[in-house]
Amino acid sequence: MNCTAHYSGGRLEMWAPSQAPERGRGMVARTLGIPEEAITVNITRSGGGFGRRVYVDYMVEAGAIAMRVDVPVKLLWSREDDIRHDFYRPAGYHRLRGGVDAAGRVTAWKNHFVTFGAPGGTAWATGLSATEFPARFVANYELGTSYIPFNVPTGVLRAPRSNGVAFAVQSFIDELAHAAGRDPLDVRLDMLSAYNGGDGAMDGARMRAVLESVAARSGWGRTSRPRGRGRGIAFHFSHRGYFAEVVDASVSPTGAVAVEQVWVVGDIGSLIINPSGAEQQVQGAVLDGIAQALGQQITIERGRARQSNFHDFPLLRMSQAPPAIHVHFVESGVSPTGLGEPALPPVVPALCNAIFDATGKRIRSLPLSEHDLSWA
Repeated sequence: MNCTAHYSGGRLEMWAPSQAPERGRGMVARTLGIPEEAITVNITRSGGGFGRRVYVDYMVEAGAIAMRVDVPVKLLWSREDDIRHDFYRPAGYHRLRGGVDAAGRVTAWKNHFVTFGAPGGTAWATGLSATEFPARFVANYELGTSYIPFNVPTGVLRAPRSNGVAFAVQSFIDELAHAAGRDPLDVRLDMLSAYNGGDGAMDGARMRAVLESVAARSGWGRTSRPRGRGRGIAFHFSHRGYFAEVVDASVSPTGAVAVEQVWVVGDIGSLIINPSGAEQQVQGAVLDGIAQALGQQITIERGRARQSNFHDFPLLRMSQAPPAIHVHFVESGVSPTGLGEPALPPVVPALCNAIFDATGKRIRSLPLSEHDLSWA
């Protein structure tokens, strides 16, 4: 986090890589007692914001220091400052039960979701809407929620809310398919045929198109694999984007996970203005999701974050990146939508489902670094 501020003649000028400059201006005014009209915010290039730059605490800090000196001030947080004074993605717990009929079709789904919040609402970037898939796609569906009061600051992580929801929902579909003795792709296609959307809900036909496309492009179901090598499939609708993904992963006998290839098919509307930029957005989202799944976690001890830098909050290394991420788009007849978020959520459950295919070990919590995946 960084911000430059200069206070002179009763006016405060700021330069900040903020995703929410107007929110920053208002918070600075309220906290420091300066009229908003006396504050000018210049937006600098932000690089990756990923939700953290929606929050503007660093702008207030820079302004407070600038008001005490007669020269411009540049505030730059250290990595330790950044990780230990953050707004962390809210945790969640899903208690899922489901039913399948004699033909292996999903006929019942019950989820009790527990997360942070208070009566009347959840913490920002958590929660589960009443129309979230598979609502309306399963004949007998029930969703319950419970909230836990929580004093640690929470906030958004790339693909807010959807990153955790996709993992729970798509992993459980895989479990139901396995219990029914059916191909996970076929179970998903059956579910998507039950409802075609409306009222802001996911359009089943559009999602079915991207799911069929990614299955065909990856050769789903056409290759045999040795033990320790597996494939997983998942889809998710979020931020108005339809994405389905297949992950090919290997797990060594000692439990080391390697992502070999990823296939991605997305539908973000009728037109892609910058094809190479779109492809790179998707590839970056896939890498980001893999990193989140492999080893990223924040643990709180005595009210403080234990993690402090990349040695205990690891980003993805180049050696861990899959050699190939195949990206394709299905152009539909609807208006174009955004792309920064929706390609991330499916890769997490697709990876976990691939690990099950490779080892027989089901992943029900993240990150993967907390699991013993050895199978020798």
